[in-house]
This record gives sequence, structure tokens and C-alpha cells, in this order.
Amino acid sequence: MASRRKGRILAFQALYSWDAGYSQTGDRSIPDGLLDFPWIEPSDEPDHSGMVRQGSPSVQSKPLDEEIAAFSRLLVTGTIENIDAVDSMIGKHLVNWELKRLNRVDLAVLRMSVFTLMFQNDIHPSIVIDEAIELSKEFGTDDSYRFVNGVLDGIRKTLAAGTASATTEIPTRTPP
Repeated sequence: MASRRKGRILAFQALYSWDAGYSQTGDRSIPDGLLDFPWIEPSDEPDHSGMVRQGSPSVQSKPLDEEIAAFSRLLVTGTIENIDAVDSMIGKHLVNWELKRLNRVDLAVLRMSVFTLMFQNDIHPSIVIDEAIELSKEFGTDDSYRFVNGVLDGIRKTLAAGTASATTEIPTRTPP
């Protein structure tokens, strides 16, 4: 569903912003205005990939679709409210890597996706992982999608087995 894709992009951008500007202070609250997606202007329109690019020429102004905004807000608030559980799950599935050393793009994609895998059982895991891979390809480094896929697949297997404390061997990323 295209609106879900747009919603995931907005949520990813908001989580990236939250991590870059707010989580470093130790404050786990959601800053005022973040869920209004202030980087999106009403005249901005999504391109063919669903990415909203500022300053896109448009014939008419279109406000952000409320269904998309609501889905994005759910992902952002759910991820931040459950950040300790989400980060713990990610950390258990990193091999030769530390959570604090992940680049912010990969971390934002992983956090949003792990929240969905852990707490949104109505969304099939393959959809979550496929969307995360696409976001990683579009916004991450050349190897991000492989890394994100490996971590999420390990988490998917752990959750499917009902052993949230177990770790699954996954591909490792070579530290820089």
C-alpha cells in the first residue's frame, strides 16, 4: 500500500531527527512539533518512490494525508515509547558491532522495523523486512540493506521461535 510506504518514510525521517537531536541528551520524550513533520510543506509532493522532496513543483497544494500522518505517528510514538525493548532486541542481534556505533540511518530503519516486528502483529514480517531493505537502499550506505536484512531476519526468527532472549547468528559488518 503506497500510503504505508509514505508513512514509513516519514516515520524513518522523524526517528532519524529524534536520534540526531534529542536522544543524545538522554531525554526519551517526543519533542514538540516532531509529529507534525515540520520538514514537509503542504506543497511538497511525493515522487515516484514515495519520498517527499521539499520544493517540488506542484499545480495545487496538497496537505499531508491524515491516514499517512496517523500511521507515521503510530510508528514514531510506538518506537520511542518502547525504545529500551527495541534497542535491547537490536543489540542482542548484533555480532561484533555495538548499537552506539551504528550509523543513524541504519539505526532509525532498524528501530522502526523492530518496533513493528515486536508490537504490530497485523503486519507480516516479510513486508516489514522488505520495506526496511528498500529504505536502506534509498537512504543508507551501499551495504546498509544487507546489514539491516541480516539483523531483521535474525530478530524475525527469534520472535517466531518465541525466544526473545536468544541471539541468532547474522552477517557481521566490518567496523570502519
